[in-house]
Amino acid sequence: MNKDRSQNRPPDRYQRGRGRRGVAVIELAVCLPIIVLLVLSTIEACSMIFLKQSLSIAAYEGARTAIIPSATADDVQKTCEQILADRHVAGVRVRVKPKDIGSLQPGDFVDVIVSAPCNANSVVRNTFYRGRRLSAKASMMIEF
Repeated sequence: MNKDRSQNRPPDRYQRGRGRRGVAVIELAVCLPIIVLLVLSTIEACSMIFLKQSLSIAAYEGARTAIIPSATADDVQKTCEQILADRHVAGVRVRVKPKDIGSLQPGDFVDVIVSAPCNANSVVRNTFYRGRRLSAKASMMIEF
């Protein structure tokens, strides 16, 4: 009654792990694109939040410059452009309403609108915010 021992022997480690490695490769192939997409979209969303915040700060500082009694629209534009250049924001457009700040009287408002394209300021080129332009506006009243 000598049975063949090879039939009753449990599979060795090599044979048991072999099927599991195939499952892991398939799981990786399915999950990796999703994880990469999530990471890239998170990075892109964070860079657009940074861009929007930078535009808001520049518009606010531009409006603060505009309410100085001897300020001109060029001074406002230079202030906004300098702040955004320090933050490496490209393609900036600054508009001041009204253009002639010197003619404003106390109680009048000045508006500073700053905008920049998303394409030029994106970490991941030509993806989620393709073709869009973010802008920020700040209004302040002339007091003097």
